Amino acid sequence: MSRVCELTGKGVMTGNNVSHANNRTRRRFLPNLCQVTLISDALGQRFRLRVSAHALRSVEHRGGLDAFLVKADETELSMRARLLRRQIVKKTAEAA
Repeated sequence: MSRVCELTGKGVMTGNNVSHANNRTRRRFLPNLCQVTLISDALGQRFRLRVSAHALRSVEHRGGLDAFLVKADETELSMRARLLRRQIVKKTAEAA
């Protein structure tokens, strides 16, 4: 399983550990991923996603999973999140 957020696309970055003597060794910066269950109001279902802590705050700020996915760019989303987004858009279009 890759270390990538399913909603924002945030992934592993690389850089250097720099010692006091200015020696540089390669290291990895891992995203803070959490396994969370988010509820879709439009679909009335729960979805278990692997998202970063930053994405979780963004979801709460935008007013839930549905609002986040509708506003999100499809290129950043995982395949599973894209499918979810399409289902939500379809369901809200039917309701309107």
